[in-house]
Parts: sequence; structure tokens; C-alpha cells
Amino acid sequence: MKLARAIHLDDSDRNVFFSPARTGEWCLSGGFEFSDWTEADLVGKARQAFANGWLGLETFGRATFVAVTPVSETEFASLAARLAQHFVDVYGAPSVAAARGVAEEELRYMAELCEEHAENTLLAVQRELTAEGVRESYRAITVPEAELDLVAVHGDMH
Repeated sequence: MKLARAIHLDDSDRNVFFSPARTGEWCLSGGFEFSDWTEADLVGKARQAFANGWLGLETFGRATFVAVTPVSETEFASLAARLAQHFVDVYGAPSVAAARGVAEEELRYMAELCEEHAENTLLAVQRELTAEGVRESYRAITVPEAELDLVAVHGDMH
């Protein structure tokens, strides 16, 4: 199974997001954060997070790019628990147990997105607010492994 980790090609995320994701942390789209947003919410750094930010699952900060990376079942389960707790803490889910299914669904969606791509493929997300709600699209950027290793750090940072 594959998911994606935050990757930084330069320091721009520190300047464009209120809270940048840490290099190497697991990420998912995190579009759920914007489900009730309106045009009035789309200003400054919040607009950038909405338009192009992946959600880190450690800091819950944002990253512009993620790199496709294998994930173990144990890591997947840990991420689901962490995301379920986030749903309780931030979104008022009644319990971690109640939020677990939604958290796993979000992670499975990200795994499906990553599955078709080779390891180290960079992914970018783009969102727009439509009359029907938030629409997300994704772009894959294939980078030769040698070049990626020269400019970026990803993987297990523990």
C-alpha cells in the first residue's frame, strides 16, 4: 500500500501557509477542512491552504507537494487512530471509535490516489469552490529518483 509524505523543494511553504507540514510527515488531501467554507474564507494564507495544501497527519499543517511512498499496515492503523482523534478534538466527533471509519475512509481514498503512481512521484492538489462545493483535482509530477534525492528529503524522519 502507498500513501504520501510531505516534501519540500524550497522554503515557500513556510511563507504561504499559517502552519506548514513537517518534511516527511504522512499527508492526505484534507479537503474536509474546507467543506463549509465560502468565498469570504478564501483570503491570504487560508486561501493558499485551500487552493493547494495537502494536510499533514502529524502537525495538521499544510504542504504544497507530497511524494508517493510505501506505508505499512501498522503505520496505516496508527494514522487512522491519529486522524480519528483529530476529528474528535477539532470537529467534535463524539468519540475516536465513532470517527475511526471516516478516518480510515479518508486514508483509503489517499491510498487509492497514490496506488497508480510509482514511488517518489510528486503529487499536487488544486481546489476550487463551486456551487456544488469544493472540487479537488490532482497532478502527478514524475521526477527521476536521482534528482529528487538531490533536492528533497522524504521518508521516515523518526
